[in-house]
Amino acid sequence: MTIEDDVLARIRPTEEERRHIKHAADELRGKVQEYIDREGIDAEIRFVGSYSKDTYLSDPDIDLFVLFPTSIPRAELERVGLKMGDDILHGIRMFSEHPYTRGRYDGVDVDLVPSYHIESTDKLQTAVDRTPFHTRYVLENMSVDQRDQVRLLKKFMKGIGTYGAEPNTRGFSGYLCELLIIKYGSFRGVLEAAASEWREGTAIEIKERGPPMIGPLIVYDPVDKKRNVASAVHLDTLALFIAAAKDYLVEPSVNFFFPRKRTPLTVEELEEKASIHGSRILTVTFNRPDAVEDNLYSQLWKTQYALIKKLDDFDFNVLRAVHSMDEKHMVIAFELDRDVLSKTCKHVGPPIFVRAAESFLRKWKNNEYGAPFIEDGAWCVIVERMYFSAVEMLEEEASLAGIGREIDPESMKIRGHEASITNIDPLLLTELMDPVLSWKIV
Repeated sequence: MTIEDDVLARIRPTEEERRHIKHAADELRGKVQEYIDREGIDAEIRFVGSYSKDTYLSDPDIDLFVLFPTSIPRAELERVGLKMGDDILHGIRMFSEHPYTRGRYDGVDVDLVPSYHIESTDKLQTAVDRTPFHTRYVLENMSVDQRDQVRLLKKFMKGIGTYGAEPNTRGFSGYLCELLIIKYGSFRGVLEAAASEWREGTAIEIKERGPPMIGPLIVYDPVDKKRNVASAVHLDTLALFIAAAKDYLVEPSVNFFFPRKRTPLTVEELEEKASIHGSRILTVTFNRPDAVEDNLYSQLWKTQYALIKKLDDFDFNVLRAVHSMDEKHMVIAFELDRDVLSKTCKHVGPPIFVRAAESFLRKWKNNEYGAPFIEDGAWCVIVERMYFSAVEMLEEEASLAGIGREIDPESMKIRGHEASITNIDPLLLTELMDPVLSWKIV
């Protein structure tokens, strides 16, 4: 038995799981149809997603689309569709570009999505209208045997941390995995292509090439060639997948699919790592707002990048940053080149031959840290820094840095090196100070 056979035996849905999800799906469909008939709603029901294509792993979810005529105004479609979700699922209203309802039915996660019934993707009215076309394309172009190849690719990507187009993962969607199997034939075929052919900016057509696009990876949607199916894939995620593909082809292992759990470093080990690096740890914690999780992850990334820029602008130099979010808090951890700076720094002024040089000299002629001096043809002067410590700087500047709009700077708690090591999740700090590829965890 090969490694892939062994993995498939573990991830392929059992007959009991298949019976359960089919029963839930059939019963849910009946309830939605009964609701539509009772309320006199002009709509058609259709399953989409991995359940409808039989490419799901264990513990799948159900995507049920309710297709309305294009004659119904957008506001009415959303009102009727969301009320249907409330009445049937009693779930949570999800507001992205297109609102829908998320809930559970008979122990299965369900997305109930209102959309338009269109004849062609040339006539899109909402972002989700093309999804039924995706389902049809996969069903018409994928063999039965390739469904298991999709499962292998999805599980591989989950194991290495590249699966999911959500803002935190910034990776490969299920539909993208299906298209890659159709394109390259098998799980191994995808890995071989990635390892030998893919680079930043690689463009892949499944059916036909559309207009030129820019991105780390471009995969033209076979049902709408103007769309890049891989638009969510970040450059780092693409690079991680290529690295994993190369390693797996050289030395296959179940660790790619089922990575071992990381053992967190102790306080002493974290201190030792920082000492070896000659670096310092700083963490920033915010209260988690009551908002959609995907939106919060987008804002968490934005906040991380904004604070990195502030720290770098004030010469604290970020070596690495990671983040996490739980039910109550959002945490960003930084490894800094230094967290305390000298009292003074060099301020470069104008070239000596420009008119502004005179006002510069007048301003600094009585400077307590020394008179202006010439360096590389410009006037320079030693001045007192605005901030000596990273903690002090973020306390004053974080709210001005451009953090996520729903993240409250008033809830911010900044911890320096010692307080971070003793108060912050050691697993997050381990990821920060000792990054290890998931398949290499021992």
